[in-house]
Amino acid sequence: MSDAVRNQGGRFLKRLRDASEDDLKRRVEELEAEVQECRRLNRRLAELMDVVEELLVPLAQRDEAAVRAYLDSHRTPL
Repeated sequence: MSDAVRNQGGRFLKRLRDASEDDLKRRVEELEAEVQECRRLNRRLAELMDVVEELLVPLAQRDEAAVRAYLDSHRTPL
């Protein structure tokens, strides 16, 4: 293990020992919120990828009717 990694780990442990229980609870809550946000973003990305796939496959197969049907079924009026 390099000295830089060892020093960084030592600094982390010192900060951890010096942190109060309230600080640690607050930080855990922040991290949990960030994890939930990442999960929401990942789910949204998966949904968008599904939409793109639903459009690209019929387009690649030159199936205009399937593309039109998909677009019509997912169109929402403003």
